Amino acid sequence: MALNGLPKVTIDYGNGALGQTVSSADGLLCLAVCGATTVAATFSLAQEYSLRRMSDLEPLGVTEANNPLLYQTVKDFYAEAQEGTRVFIVGYPDTLKMSDVLNKDSPYLRSIIEATNGELRGLVVTSVPGANPTVTDGLDSDIPAALLNAQGLGEWARTVRYAPVFVILDGLNFSGNASDLKDLKLDSNYRAAVVIGSITAGAANQAVGLVAGRIASASVDRNIGRVSDGALNVLTMFAGSTPIEKADTETVYNKSYITFRTFTGVSGYFISDGLMATKETDDYNQLTAVRTIDKAARIAYAVLVQQLLDKVQVKSDGTMLQPVIVSWEQIIENALAANMTANGELSDDGGDNGVQVYINPEQDVMATGTIEVEIRVRPFGYARYIKVLLGFTVNN
Repeated sequence: MALNGLPKVTIDYGNGALGQTVSSADGLLCLAVCGATTVAATFSLAQEYSLRRMSDLEPLGVTEANNPLLYQTVKDFYAEAQEGTRVFIVGYPDTLKMSDVLNKDSPYLRSIIEATNGELRGLVVTSVPGANPTVTDGLDSDIPAALLNAQGLGEWARTVRYAPVFVILDGLNFSGNASDLKDLKLDSNYRAAVVIGSITAGAANQAVGLVAGRIASASVDRNIGRVSDGALNVLTMFAGSTPIEKADTETVYNKSYITFRTFTGVSGYFISDGLMATKETDDYNQLTAVRTIDKAARIAYAVLVQQLLDKVQVKSDGTMLQPVIVSWEQIIENALAANMTANGELSDDGGDNGVQVYINPEQDVMATGTIEVEIRVRPFGYARYIKVLLGFTVNN
């Protein structure tokens, strides 16, 4: 048989068809700010710091005065996430753009993923607006490159580090006109999303901290716009200079951005949905789908890597013995069921725990040294549209 690099487990994501517990930090994020400032010897740039509460900024010397964007982003995060929720922060100089720090071939956020040993589930990236920003298609001209690099970095993390991440981008310098925006459904960046909506009228930076706080507080199956989770902890929300109540958020939503909204008769502001920057036909066009499949991938990897280079009993034709196949399938299914189905993160129909595992018994393992495993997990459906027929009833 031909050798092809170090022995390894490779997991590919199928698209087009929707036991032992594993330690998981499903909401662990990193808040990355381009345009941060070094603080004496306590806060250095390009260095990650772990927080569990707003007051953890004090020992770092980070204040609203010396790092206003970083401070506000963390403040917004803890407006939604409970104190004790862990989050990483990292600052970069204003000479770097969002696309720069997301470049998988550059030692910026890639090094944070490596330094945290794959713990991170998502990156939230924002930037100071700059003195003379260039706006293209209603957003900062860096956004298209940032989206591409976010997708590239997320796929690098998935395929090379076996630690998939998603990216939430600041819709920096939003023009205020929904009609200006590019339709992100024309893209294929399922690992990235762009936020439109701020807590201050006309602000260049969008409220990515609020979105991050909701993500960190929600299980992988929970939509961040779920109404019964309550309104966001803010008093005002704007799309450009227009209050959210009057803004054309439907157009923003239809172009696949994460934005904000209100409901008649319900006080407060809510996240519209968790749309990713990809096609409507993509299985992973929702943040819930990305987080669910990523968790399943991490669990499957943790189980299968234990089998790497272990001996496998085979028949005379080189194929696996049926009891061995059944054992492998059961181990994988049990791990996914224990870590996800039991937590209500997969849709269980009462028969298969929302998990299906299949190993083709005709694989010649002796000749190839390769075992192909197919794993399918069943996500939840979501009540995005509720239609009611209402009328009178009259008794004659």
